[in-house]
Amino acid sequence: MRVVIAGGHGQIALKLEKLLSARGDQAVGIVRNPGHIADLEAAGAEAVVLDLEKSDVDAVAKMLDGADAAVFAAGAGPGSGTARKDTVDRAAAELFAAASERAGVRRHVQVGSMGADKWETADVPDDFRIYLKAKKAAEDDLRARDLDWTILRPGQLTDDEGTGKVLIAESTGRGPIPRQDVAAILVALLDAPSTAGRVLEAISGDTAISQAFSAL
Repeated sequence: MRVVIAGGHGQIALKLEKLLSARGDQAVGIVRNPGHIADLEAAGAEAVVLDLEKSDVDAVAKMLDGADAAVFAAGAGPGSGTARKDTVDRAAAELFAAASERAGVRRHVQVGSMGADKWETADVPDDFRIYLKAKKAAEDDLRARDLDWTILRPGQLTDDEGTGKVLIAESTGRGPIPRQDVAAILVALLDAPSTAGRVLEAISGDTAISQAFSAL
């Protein structure tokens, strides 16, 4: 499987690339900083330098040509400012989804955010509300597209070792989850076309990732 990953140098993306490479898949990470190429190659991935904030549909679709799946795992990140929360978390996600359509890559997995559907009433700081609004707009855009999409909303991300045990449902409630387990869930989603058209939340739990989708 050839999987193109937006935000290829992110913490979750690097773990995802390593998992895909270890099982023989071809992971391709999109990065905007050439200095990140070595980190992707160390994870077993091919790096493509492309700035999603300054690109267009045709250029991104070219990067997606021949892919079996696309994963949007990019994010402006903490301290990025409100403008980039829109240009990355919303606009880049929409561009990547449009490029998937253009390139004919039907399987499309997007990393969302818990609370995005309640951004207007969330009791959070203003900058985080803007982030949630951007994530919700990106979700709405993806849901309207002719793609086999799945949106994964992980809980509070930690750097703990993955346990391989999770709770996945349309609504899980708040809770933590290691980034390693999120990456493993993304791999499992790529192998589970039955999850297309679903918005799923994920936190640490008691069910093995390999069995989590059968309970949905």
